[in-house]
Amino acid sequence: MSALGRVVRSGVGRRRVQTLVVGLVVLIAVSASVLGGTLLVASHAPFDRAFDQQNGAHLTAQFDASKTTAAQLAASAHATGVSAAAGPFPTATITPVDDHGRAVSMTVVGRPQPTGGVDDVKLLKGRWATEPGEVVLFSDGRMEGMRSRAIGAVWRNPDLTVVGLARSISETADAWVVPEQITATGYQMLYRLTSASQVDAGLAAIEASVPEASLAASRSWLVTRQRAASDAALFVPFLIAFGVLGLVMAVLIVGNVIAGAVSSGTRRIGILKALGFTPHQVVRAYLSQALIPATIGAALGAVAGNLLAIPVLAKTNDLYGTDDSGVEPWVTAAVLAGVLTLVAVTAWIAASRAGRLRTVDALAVGRTPSPGRGRWAARLTARLPLPRPVTLGLAQPFARPVRSATIVIAIAFGAAAVTFSVGLAASLTEVQAADSHGDVEVGLGRMGPGPGPTPGGAQQKGTTTDPAAVAAAITAQPGTAGYCGVATGQVSAAGVTGDLETLKTTGTTCADGYRMVTGSWYRQAGEIVVSTPFLTATHTSVGDTVLLTENGRRSSATIVGEVFNTENDGLQIITAAGPDDKAEMFSVSVQPGTDPGTYAEELNAALRPLQAQAIVDENGIPDEVIIINALTALLTLMLIAVAALGVLNTVVLETRERVHDLGVHKALGMAPRQTITMVIASVTVTGLAGGALGAPIGVLLQRTIVTSMGHTAGFHLPDSVLDIYVPAELVLFGLGGLLIAVLGAMLPAGWAARTRTATALRTE
Repeated sequence: MSALGRVVRSGVGRRRVQTLVVGLVVLIAVSASVLGGTLLVASHAPFDRAFDQQNGAHLTAQFDASKTTAAQLAASAHATGVSAAAGPFPTATITPVDDHGRAVSMTVVGRPQPTGGVDDVKLLKGRWATEPGEVVLFSDGRMEGMRSRAIGAVWRNPDLTVVGLARSISETADAWVVPEQITATGYQMLYRLTSASQVDAGLAAIEASVPEASLAASRSWLVTRQRAASDAALFVPFLIAFGVLGLVMAVLIVGNVIAGAVSSGTRRIGILKALGFTPHQVVRAYLSQALIPATIGAALGAVAGNLLAIPVLAKTNDLYGTDDSGVEPWVTAAVLAGVLTLVAVTAWIAASRAGRLRTVDALAVGRTPSPGRGRWAARLTARLPLPRPVTLGLAQPFARPVRSATIVIAIAFGAAAVTFSVGLAASLTEVQAADSHGDVEVGLGRMGPGPGPTPGGAQQKGTTTDPAAVAAAITAQPGTAGYCGVATGQVSAAGVTGDLETLKTTGTTCADGYRMVTGSWYRQAGEIVVSTPFLTATHTSVGDTVLLTENGRRSSATIVGEVFNTENDGLQIITAAGPDDKAEMFSVSVQPGTDPGTYAEELNAALRPLQAQAIVDENGIPDEVIIINALTALLTLMLIAVAALGVLNTVVLETRERVHDLGVHKALGMAPRQTITMVIASVTVTGLAGGALGAPIGVLLQRTIVTSMGHTAGFHLPDSVLDIYVPAELVLFGLGGLLIAVLGAMLPAGWAARTRTATALRTE
């Protein structure tokens, strides 16, 4: 081994703490970057990948069974522009009752098997339906409603047993049964086109190949694709934020470690130069001492990052219907190259100082800092009415202000990550709360028994329920805080393609379930409240008037408020119920301290004669929110660990540089407990400064990222989603920087306390 190699090996072995810190910091930085990079790739066009993997249908067409035959539809597979087709599948609309007693309208398709060349349905759980009486339900990967979609659940009228949950990337059905189960009222055909962008031309060719007026409805894959794009893009802003934080902290701490090694090894550098080492060799020695543990840490981090990505990506696969393995070699290679390059550049800048030192100057000094450094701080802290070990510790950061400033920034990033993480989770919780408009839901006109399935969907007959009587029963029920009755309708608006759903509301708490962005709630007929996508689609703003058409009648409506409302992709219109509008359901809010389950049971006793039913409104947490919260917590813990490692390294350097002073203090009677107090006090200033700097950064980051996520989804967010911090919380987040600093200082404080007085006094 060459002389330079022995110097490098000796340096790596002698400075075990710095070696370990560099390795762990790079390991965490690479792990976070690989995880984030893999998920960024996965969140880029996941619909397109899933569409290709599942042979999605470019065009879904619904035909009237009374105007065409299965044979005629099968022949349409040869129409101009069609590359593949599946079907015809018989379809019907049924309204069974789920295990909560709710009537659920579903479009059911009779399909013998999940695959077939076009729109291969992906089974998520259970199995495919193989005989009459079995049903496979569509699941979009979210948790809402999954309680009523458990395998083995029986849906009544007609009686259907749930045997599987599946996902269609083309969203071609609400449920699937065997073809024999259905008496067809229509047929479904699924087409793949030679040119995916020429949907209109393909539809025209298909329509020309079938009997006139037999095409009842159609849907382009581009519509489904646009809706899926906003969900995937939610991951991008916060992954980028964490990736940048991790890399910046890694650069800061690696640079601090190398600069500290050069500073504390000044005499050793002088000896190396006196023995004939050139400045270039000295720089290479210190650069190698950083790159060896960094390379090992990067390799372990690449493995850890890919292992972490696999379970997280499994959740995103369920969410988007993709089949990604989780390992992206080019992402791993790019992260390794980028991080090691950053480490090399940072270490070279810090190590170049060793190459510039003159041999005589290096030999003339020891490790202890110049006695004049920080003298003013020592004099100032000595006047404080605090124990002497505390005042000695408080003055130490000012002896090396550049090093202390680096650690302040690292701690600030750690505190910012904690503040941002808690704020992001609170914002997402508030977004979910905005989807809940009551504690108990009351359904009217529950479907009663019908003649049953013949071999397929039953013809149901409904019962008539008096909404006024239901409202009176709700009002009279003890524990009621308020209610909102809702009647739905369909209108068209200028500038928006297709019909839009309207909610015609009446009651005492209709506005309570919505978060206003701008404007106010409606006060009278002719005023409407909408959300951002509606304003965007119609090129209007609050205060404008829009023309609406309902059942052939045209009327103008004034937009008086913008609310945060994600229903129907944000295109829902909320207005006051008219005299002829009968509520179809009620959202009931209960008084504080009232158990919704008990309330619903007691209310049902009064509603049963009215042929209505109350159930607890249980909103599940979407998988997107679960994934984001889990990733945020994981990446935050990583950044806290990086910040604490930076503090650990700095305190070790400070303690070793002042080991002689430590021996003097011990000789004068400083007890081990006082030594620990002095070391802990030495990080108090940097911890408090880092926390005070990091908490506002975290708040700014939370507002920026959450706002960006809202804009990505096409919504303006209300203040209740953005302003989620209270002053007391910000104080705690600021103190979080102190906690990070103390955690990093505990180990070297114990080492300093155990150091023998004689050993410390013999150290230069």
